[in-house]
Amino acid sequence: MKTLSTLALVVSSVILSGCVNTKYIDTPVQPIEVKIAAYNLSFDRDSFEALVAEMQVTPAKQKELVTAYLDGSIADTDKEIAENVIQIRNVAAVIQKNRPSVLMMAEYNNDGIGEDKSALIGFQDNYLSIAQSIDGAGGEANLDPITFPYFESYSTNTGLSSGLDLNNDGHIGGPGDAWGFGMYHGQYAFALMSQYKIDSENTRTFQTFKWKDLAGEKIPTITICDGSQAIPNGMNCGDKWYSSEEWEEVRLSSKNHVDAPIIIPTANGDEVIHLLMSHPTPPVFDPGKNKSQNAAEVKFWNQYIQGKDFFYDDAGQNGGLADDAKFVIMGDQNLDPVAGDGESDVMQTLHDDPLVNQSVMNGELYPTSYGASEHATDKRLSHPKPNRISSTFGLAVDYAIPSANLNVIDAGVYWSASYEEGRKLFNDARLGQYGDSKSVSSDHRMIWIKAKLQ
Repeated sequence: MKTLSTLALVVSSVILSGCVNTKYIDTPVQPIEVKIAAYNLSFDRDSFEALVAEMQVTPAKQKELVTAYLDGSIADTDKEIAENVIQIRNVAAVIQKNRPSVLMMAEYNNDGIGEDKSALIGFQDNYLSIAQSIDGAGGEANLDPITFPYFESYSTNTGLSSGLDLNNDGHIGGPGDAWGFGMYHGQYAFALMSQYKIDSENTRTFQTFKWKDLAGEKIPTITICDGSQAIPNGMNCGDKWYSSEEWEEVRLSSKNHVDAPIIIPTANGDEVIHLLMSHPTPPVFDPGKNKSQNAAEVKFWNQYIQGKDFFYDDAGQNGGLADDAKFVIMGDQNLDPVAGDGESDVMQTLHDDPLVNQSVMNGELYPTSYGASEHATDKRLSHPKPNRISSTFGLAVDYAIPSANLNVIDAGVYWSASYEEGRKLFNDARLGQYGDSKSVSSDHRMIWIKAKLQ
């Protein structure tokens, strides 16, 4: 770019010549601000087909269902679909209000392999492209529609049969013996929507990466022995959860680990940001295996961003993330750095890694909300940093962790307090017993960072 003095000479010369040709006058190039968000939508349904059907409900039919539900005239046969439509509309309102450029959506069921995009297309056409209400479903349409031209859905281990007795109940089959817990293949999957091109050709997935191949890992053992979790028949405290043969086969990802680059055009050329997406298993519901797996799924990214060479993806490419790559680690990680039942030190280690942005992860830009603080007070939660929680169950488990080389200018959690606009997107007494549950929108909150690119 020309210096200011050079620009002055150019301008002076063209003016003196009596001919102003603007193509020779440089204009300041405005930086691009990119808002990257992660949101566990809690769109869990009994089948993928059920979610597809809900996403195909036309706006006119939605209005009819919501009106009847709120005025009490809804038929019993329509109650469930009406409740789900209300949830989807409120989630769409959260997205329209926050206007992310890029959005990773957890618990967005798919066909198991991510090829059927009909649920994503329906969400865009019938909900996101239609003005929603900041006052909750049924309110005046006062938010602007939002469009994501690019979207992807990813294959998942949830509900995919392993052919092994992974839950040690003596039988093979069912959700506990899938590579990732799920009643059907595709349950609890995740998806990506973006206003920037997704580089699908260079996307890496790690669905088949084996747990044993992550550095430092060993067969998990039964460690929760206080009676709070049932120990399988024939097993005892301290026993290895898997046989040696099973350990050779067990996959690390309960869903998937995905490295999806997005391409952002700037005045200085294309910028690439790697979206590192995952949704680890909760560290609960069994006597120790889940706790170990959750920690390992988080460790995966900590080692991946360090470029460790032992990684292999589903296409057979080896190695971790390239040096100096820009990234954002995204998703519901089911792990709080200072509270909860998981291995919190693993998450704190990731927070402290110098490769991640310390202003966001340990500084003044750490994502917070007033709604979180109020919720913690109302529910008498004991989290040591209540303004940081991102879930109704009182833990900070949702993340958008940017790399240190990203110029992050803002970050937050969208959770309206009772005195803030948008409260009915989280708490809505009109929904009766469901008025403060995930049926309103989700039991998780959208978390986001905003980066400035030159």
